[in-house]
Amino acid sequence: MTLRRAQAMDAPAITELYLHTRRTCLPYLPPITDEPDAHRFFAGVVKSAEVWVSEGEGRLAAFIAFTPDWVEHLYVHPEHHGRGLGDALLSKAKAGSGDLRLWTFQKNAQARRFYEARGFVAKRETDGAENMEREPDVLYRWRG
Repeated sequence: MTLRRAQAMDAPAITELYLHTRRTCLPYLPPITDEPDAHRFFAGVVKSAEVWVSEGEGRLAAFIAFTPDWVEHLYVHPEHHGRGLGDALLSKAKAGSGDLRLWTFQKNAQARRFYEARGFVAKRETDGAENMEREPDVLYRWRG
């Protein structure tokens, strides 16, 4: 697997990875019914955030989108869980920041274990009233 900075042409594959991983690993979330909107959204993400991808054999296996203060998205294809891709991508975000925050869903025990094992600390839980999915979430923070 190789890590590289995403380019605009990666946006469709990033969106497909996001949609597949969300359906597979987060079945409790409402389904995405407007896939063209998801494609437009991630095309914008690639332009507005720092986005890195992990790829092998011509396919994307994982991606991260972040700003200096926030991890906006980190998704690893289910076939590639446990291979260090998420860790390698998260290290890219940590390298450019001394203070990172991110949200994840309270039910996402796998993500919570992952972030906590890498030094993130839960700071606040909400009932989800302010996120798109209306799913209880948790704010994590890491200080380098």
